[in-house]
Amino acid sequence: MMVNHSRATEFCLLGFPGSQELHHILFAIFLFLYLVTLMGNMVIIMIVCVDKRLQSPMYFFLGHLSASEILITSITIPVMLWGLLLSGMQTISLPACVAQLFLYLTVGTTEFALLGAMAVDRYVAVCNPLKYNIIMNSHTCIWVVIVSWVFGFLSEIWPVYATFQFSFCKSNLLDHFYCDRGQLLKLSCGDTLFTEFVLFLMAIVIIIGSLAPTIVSHIYIISTILKIPSASGRRKAFSTCASHFTFVVIGYGSCLFLYVKPKQTQAAEYNKIVSLLISVLTPFLNPFIFTLRNDKVKEALRDSMKCCCQLLKE
Repeated sequence: MMVNHSRATEFCLLGFPGSQELHHILFAIFLFLYLVTLMGNMVIIMIVCVDKRLQSPMYFFLGHLSASEILITSITIPVMLWGLLLSGMQTISLPACVAQLFLYLTVGTTEFALLGAMAVDRYVAVCNPLKYNIIMNSHTCIWVVIVSWVFGFLSEIWPVYATFQFSFCKSNLLDHFYCDRGQLLKLSCGDTLFTEFVLFLMAIVIIIGSLAPTIVSHIYIISTILKIPSASGRRKAFSTCASHFTFVVIGYGSCLFLYVKPKQTQAAEYNKIVSLLISVLTPFLNPFIFTLRNDKVKEALRDSMKCCCQLLKE
């Protein structure tokens, strides 16, 4: 524990409570989930790049979404795994903490922008198919992705700067498995009320701002699909949007609970559970959500497996 009124130069991550045996079990579980997440999302990126059947805006955005999932897990999970292996508390320097929080928020914000772009893409594909190739051309898609990443980077500069402007003099014990903003603000001796309110407004703009076009797009998509006369046509149209909608519910649901609230410094246990959903569960489910419900991706995977088997036989 640090003496009051001295500024922290490093933090001790408390991680998860429990015995060393429990930590080893958690390590094995999270390591498995992490490896599957890396492998699954890398497979999606590779088949999107290689298979000509997947050379369309929907899969172009999906490839970037998978890349963001790899990044967001790699920013937090390796630190968490290392902490589970250590017998004592894990320390992280102040610069490393700043970098981790900034990258985590940047990639997360970019992911919201990509989800909004995917929703608009599905809206154009279902509701205006004749103009789809004109509207969602390669030039437009590239610019949408560039803007999404730049927006994610620029939008999180001030929130991270404002967070680390405070002196963390109450303690250097951070009750989390990574440098969480809410727990950092708890350690500050200054008045964080105004900063928390501004961060709350920014979270509304970013999360709700990207969720609004998603909701509107799906309302129009559903109303258009219901007008399709044949049942097979309706099923096919729904299948193209079901994966995206499922991912949106899981991803946005957890982030709304974590960030869209006036008070950022909620209970550490609550923070850890929701953070696990964002950092571990959602990236883990992403490959399964977008492959098990997508016939084109399943066909591309089968063909890739056949090619690999033939190469191994030779």
